[in-house]
Amino acid sequence: MLDHLSIQAADPAAAAQFYDTVLAPLGGRRVLQFGDAVGFGTTRPVFWLGPVTSGGTPREVHIAFTAPDRAAVDAFFAAALGAGAEVLHEPRIRPEYHADYYGAFVRDRDGNNIEAVCHSPV
Repeated sequence: MLDHLSIQAADPAAAAQFYDTVLAPLGGRRVLQFGDAVGFGTTRPVFWLGPVTSGGTPREVHIAFTAPDRAAVDAFFAAALGAGAEVLHEPRIRPEYHADYYGAFVRDRDGNNIEAVCHSPV
C-alpha cells in the first residue's frame, strides 16, 4: 500500500549516517540523494530523510523495516547499538503479535521508534 515514506531529521547528515549503518544488515542502502534529502532502499528509494521544514522539532514516528531473517534482525540491533541508538526492546519472538514475529526496537537520534522485524519461523 505504501510507495515510500519520508521523515524529518534535525541533522539530516548525521541521521543519514545512522541509517547507513542500521539499514545495511537489512539490505538497505542510499540509492538517491539531492541536497539534504537522502533516499534509502534496495533498488529505488522507499525511505527518505530530510531536514525539518515545518519549524520546531521532528515528531516521533514508528517505522518497522522488513528483515529477511532473524539473523538480520540481530545484526540490525547490533549495528544500531554501535551507532549509538537507545534500546527500546531487544530482539526476541513477540507472540503477542503472532507466533513467528521476531523483532527488535531502538530509538534513533531524532527520537523515532525504529524496528527490524522478521515474520518467518526461523
